[in-house]
Amino acid sequence: MCDEYVESRIQRILKSLKDLEEDMENEGKNSAGDKYETGREMMSEEWNKLSNQLKEFKQQKDTLKLAKSRQDAQHVQLGSLVKTSASNYFVSIPAGKLELDNEIYYAVGANSPVARLLMGKLEGEEFEFNNIRNNILTVN
Repeated sequence: MCDEYVESRIQRILKSLKDLEEDMENEGKNSAGDKYETGREMMSEEWNKLSNQLKEFKQQKDTLKLAKSRQDAQHVQLGSLVKTSASNYFVSIPAGKLELDNEIYYAVGANSPVARLLMGKLEGEEFEFNNIRNNILTVN
């Protein structure tokens, strides 16, 4: 599911970059002084923003590859599915709420506060998140 999430974001950004490139070419044909320069600068800023987003999602794609290649372990690590007494987590990328086998999981980045608390812990261990004590029920 996270793969689909990341890939759809990448494709949307690539389409936006292509559309913006076409707009920049058309803008170049219709140069009109200060208005032209302002429009060109705004498009340039948008290009930079989209390029940074693309870079971030490509990094997330790489992180997912790492998560999938992990060795099975009993402790929480990148790529772990963790069921707790409060919520279920997929430690990978920040992709939000996912449904897997009729259960809700929250895909969280490895550097998120909850993931940092979970990392290295084993089934049966406790952790405190948002001033609430939780038990780790399973780690897959």
